[in-house]
Amino acid sequence: MSERYAFVIMIKEKWWNKFLRLNKSGKTNHSYVQRGFGPPKDGKLIFFYVVKPVGEIQGYAEFKERVVGVTEAMWKEYGSESCASQDQYDDLLRGVGKVSFIRFTNLHEASKPIRLRDILAFLGVKRLPRRGFYINKELADTLIKLME
Repeated sequence: MSERYAFVIMIKEKWWNKFLRLNKSGKTNHSYVQRGFGPPKDGKLIFFYVVKPVGEIQGYAEFKERVVGVTEAMWKEYGSESCASQDQYDDLLRGVGKVSFIRFTNLHEASKPIRLRDILAFLGVKRLPRRGFYINKELADTLIKLME
């Protein structure tokens, strides 16, 4: 069983809501933008933990790849997959040389989001890492069942 089967990524509520709107409008390929060399590098799934004040895993998607490159070139290649506008992208990455596009598809919104205290209990920890973390297939399957 792979310990790096899925990755739980931290995302702000405004970006999560934008991805949901784009997904509902028929867009199938998405990219989440992070400064520098953001994780994940590998895995099969991405779970989206919407940070406080929400504090819940609100969905998941199939992980395609992480692509890293120079900010301008990356926007030209993958900017259409992002939920950010060109101005938002420029503001986010001002002065940053490298950027990561976390590419994913088949976005699923949880009908029953998983609250922070339940996630902490499953993991046996007191806090979640700010940059996200990998989970194994068994835990990923459990989270999916809980969300449906």
